[in-house]
Formats: sequence, C-alpha cells, structure tokens
Amino acid sequence: MSAPERIPPRSLTADPHAVELLALGDLSVRGRIREASNAALFCTVALDGREASCVYKPVAGERPLWDFPDGTLAGREVAAYEVSEATGWGLVPPTVLRDGPYGEGMCQLWIDVSAEAELLALVDGEEPEPGWKAIGFAEVGEGRTALLVHADDERLRRLAVLDAVINNADRKGGHLLPTTDGRLYGIDHGVTFNAENKLRTLLWGWAGEPLTAEAVDVLKGLGTGLAEGGELAARLAGLITPAEIEATRARVDVLLASGRHPEPGGEWPAIPWPPV
Repeated sequence: MSAPERIPPRSLTADPHAVELLALGDLSVRGRIREASNAALFCTVALDGREASCVYKPVAGERPLWDFPDGTLAGREVAAYEVSEATGWGLVPPTVLRDGPYGEGMCQLWIDVSAEAELLALVDGEEPEPGWKAIGFAEVGEGRTALLVHADDERLRRLAVLDAVINNADRKGGHLLPTTDGRLYGIDHGVTFNAENKLRTLLWGWAGEPLTAEAVDVLKGLGTGLAEGGELAARLAGLITPAEIEATRARVDVLLASGRHPEPGGEWPAIPWPPV
C-alpha cells in the first residue's frame, strides 16, 4: 500500500476538497500543542490517498469561561470560518466540526508560517513610521514605554473588519499567520460571536477611519447572507445561538450605517492580554 500523497497547506487552503478531507479523513494524533490554553492536538488527516496536517481541539478539552457557555468554543471556530468564507477573503483556514479520538471537536488545517513577515513592532517615538499604524503605548521595562504598531497592510485591514463582524474577543499577535505565498490567516476564534460587545484586538490602527469600498461591498453581502432564510444564517444555525446570529446581523448593520471601522467602546478592555 502506497503512502498518502502529502498536500502542502498552501495548496489545500484553496482546494474545494479540503473541507471534505478534514471532515471525513482518518484523524491521527501526533502530539499536543502545549502553549494552547485549551486542549489542542497536532494531527494528520488522511483520505483517499491524500494527507495533510491539522489541529484538532476536542470539546472535552475546553476550559469553562465565565462569559461563554460551556462546550461551545469549537462551534464558534467553525462559525468564524463560515463567515470568513462568505466574505470571499479566505482569512480563516478550512475548519470543520467532526468526531475524533477524544470526541467531537474542531478540526482546522495546519498553516506553515513565514518567519520573515513582520506585522507587529515596538518602536520609539510618539508616531508610527509610514507603513505602520499605532495601537498604543506599552511598558517595556525599567520605566520605559514604546509605541506598539501594526503594519498598514490590506490583509490586516480585512481581518479587522472580519473581527468586528464576529466580535472577536482575543485577536492577539500570535493568532496572525502570514505565509510564504503572501497570504494571511487568523486562527483561534473560540471566543467570538458573543451577543455582548467584546471586541478585543491589536488591530485598532484604522479605528474611526472610513471603511474601504471593498469592505462595504463585503458587508452588504454578509447582510444578505445573514438575513432570515439567508444561506449564511442557515450555515451558522447549530454553531451559534439564534440570539448570537441576530447580534452578528446587527453588527453588520452598524458597520454599514457608520461606514467606519469601530472604535474601542470603553466598557471592555480594548487590547487582549498578553497581546502576543
């Protein structure tokens, strides 16, 4: 019997059969990702002579949170993928909900990261250099502060819009995965879609600025898909609650009405901790 064909992640992300591979393939645990706050297992998945690496997060390994219902983080990760796909931007790696060695969980394609891409930096001075956007000042030890900045990058700006829609409460620097082929993916979307405003992100550089024409068109499409009887609303049903779908619809409406990137609301910490 021949070994399965190894499919590079950059090929699979655009492969229409990637979801099928993740959902139906034979899932084999290879190790644990120890820095993850919940159980996250590095796996391979194989189907019909094809094989890829993936991350499997069983519901049984989710730690309880005070502000999210127990056992719902995996479904929220899949819901974030569904919304990402509806934007056409492909910002979240293929993600499915499936059974595995430790029960039902989220299974997501593994992404190899480019070590050369620089999206975040700490700099001296009061203002960012051209090509960068300010996040805020951070303590760097011995009473010194530095300006935390992120790249003025179209891919990050799209991700900022997606995060506003899904109400991402934990957009850290370590959740940004640039690849060698120029793509950018966001991961770790378990704490999303809360009906209350909980947006916490490092991507505040465009706060209050007008949305791009592209973003407005994407948001209009999301509004149609999230309407009663819409295709996206149907895909989210069973992953998040009806109230959370309604809240997502309302966030899209607010973004379109304002025509601007959201600003920190003040009732919730604006930047996740730790930020990276």
